[in-house]
Amino acid sequence: MEARVVMSSTFLASVGTGLLSQKHLHPIYSVSAGKVPLLFQQFQFSTTTIKMVKDNETVIKEFNELVNMTSSELEEWLKGEQSEGSGWSKDDGSGETIGHESGRKIIQILDKNPNKDPDQYEEEDLQHMRKVVSYCKRHLAQEEKAKQNTDSKSYKSLKNWGHDPLKT
Repeated sequence: MEARVVMSSTFLASVGTGLLSQKHLHPIYSVSAGKVPLLFQQFQFSTTTIKMVKDNETVIKEFNELVNMTSSELEEWLKGEQSEGSGWSKDDGSGETIGHESGRKIIQILDKNPNKDPDQYEEEDLQHMRKVVSYCKRHLAQEEKAKQNTDSKSYKSLKNWGHDPLKT
């Protein structure tokens, strides 16, 4: 995980991880796309990049806990209309969402290593597994709707990422 940290003696906020959010600012200022509002640009800050990376063992463990759909369940879900309308569209003009593409990658990971042998994952698998863990943990923490309403975008999006909130 990478975070941009903006620091001064009186101000410390993590822009990249959402610690600096709308609730921390006066209502007329906003934070979007990781940009520091004009109000704070007038001060002199130093910007530092911090990498906080989980070890592969933790990523594998959390991936296997969070991805609670089988390869065949996920494949069947991705074929349905409901899976296509939730999430952000990719920038390539295909109309496919980022989560839908992620689901296809998850299927490949699950099919390639059905016994979940930690030694069988390639670096590319681990990179995507990190994204899946991060996405699922973040959205499960933020969106209680996913467990309550199967018509919500939250529910559909989490399923695209291999997590069925009703199975937990």
